[in-house]
Amino acid sequence: MTSWAGRTAAEIAAAVREKRVTPREVVAEHLARIELLDARVGAFRTLRATAALAEADEVGARADLAELPLAGVPVAVKDNLAVRGESTRNGTAASPDTPADEDHVTVARLRAAGAVVVGLTNCPELCVFGTTEGVHGTARNPWDTTRTAGGSSGGSAAAVAAGMVPIALGNDGMGSLRIPAANCGLVGLKPGHGVVPAGIGHGDWFGMSENGPLATTVEDARLMFSVLAGTGASSAGSAVAATDAVRAGEPVTRTVAVSVRSPLMGVTVSRPYADAARAAGELLAGAGHRVRRADPPYPVWLGTTSLAHWTAGTAVDAEGLDPRLLARRTRVHAALGRRFVGSVRGGVRREQLRKRFEPFFAEHEVLLTPALARRGPAAAEWHRRGWLRNVLVNTNYSPLTPPWNLTGWPAMAVPFGTLASGVPGAVQLVGRPGSEAVLLELAGQLEELRPWTRTAPLEGAGEGL
Repeated sequence: MTSWAGRTAAEIAAAVREKRVTPREVVAEHLARIELLDARVGAFRTLRATAALAEADEVGARADLAELPLAGVPVAVKDNLAVRGESTRNGTAASPDTPADEDHVTVARLRAAGAVVVGLTNCPELCVFGTTEGVHGTARNPWDTTRTAGGSSGGSAAAVAAGMVPIALGNDGMGSLRIPAANCGLVGLKPGHGVVPAGIGHGDWFGMSENGPLATTVEDARLMFSVLAGTGASSAGSAVAATDAVRAGEPVTRTVAVSVRSPLMGVTVSRPYADAARAAGELLAGAGHRVRRADPPYPVWLGTTSLAHWTAGTAVDAEGLDPRLLARRTRVHAALGRRFVGSVRGGVRREQLRKRFEPFFAEHEVLLTPALARRGPAAAEWHRRGWLRNVLVNTNYSPLTPPWNLTGWPAMAVPFGTLASGVPGAVQLVGRPGSEAVLLELAGQLEELRPWTRTAPLEGAGEGL
């Protein structure tokens, strides 16, 4: 009997289109895996078992089944995006438990492409922090369940890394896709501003938050990204046409800068992550790319600017919620942010940052950095701990992602190597506006040169895939 849990989205969709398996069979097998593993992992806030099976049957009966890019593919959705018929809790007890009337546009695009939503995944309250825990559960790293999956798309990343779904939808306001992807050994792409519809919270954290894919392969990330960025299922291939054209012709030589410097003063990058970035650069150089060591001109005010935007985004999202139902760390974060809402709304500092980086990216097509500064912290009740302790932990382990939300430029996490603990390592690729295809191209080369184990070998789940 063929096992479909643990297969890639591309493999599943091809099999469903060719009628070698039904969407119901695929979805049922993934639901069984979730039931087996999620008590240990904590990926899902709610599971849609009955609804997902019914929707799988609907996909199987579609007249356009043979054309669907995600035919019968189970997908998980972060619990800050609307799924029709389900409440959107955003990691908090302060949100109403009211079913959504319509899907978020990204969810609608996935469904139009043939995907089946099996559940909504855990995130920290209001998606503020880089660890995922709270009143709805704690998302753990499937590679080491004593450690956090990361955040704020931690539940989505944990679900994919555990093989509960082949792909998941998350979003990224200060690293919320790339951080859990890096923790859990996944490919996580934050598109540039305006490429994929946002509509996250109340104002997308002033335009810094973007929706994007989490996947175990570059092929799946490219496939899901093309659907999210398209105008419907029929246009799913258009967003990757540039990458396909590159692959069909002569290899393109890219100019890549490798930097292991932390963007934030006083925060250092640990040796394992710095070594991973250097080694990835060496691989790309060996593949024919022009690679050299060069640090972006990070300004000294980057830390305060990041904090101002981070807290101000939370202040806006907390408006109208009962503060008595919010964790103390969230209340403090929002209270601080209210002081900055007016100053960050105009985007002056963000424009200054873009201008500062433009000469660097005119000289280098892509920046390669460590994805994290150190491994993810323990899976603990961080929502019950103090605000300052949370901020320091988050800043010290994930300082490399926020600059690219402030600029609005594309960036992605790519698995690379293994840490001494056995948890996957990771690097980050950053590019100019419109360079998503270039980042995916380079990520694909890294995957080919240094393949990674796609799924965590959880005990009792069968062989790691």
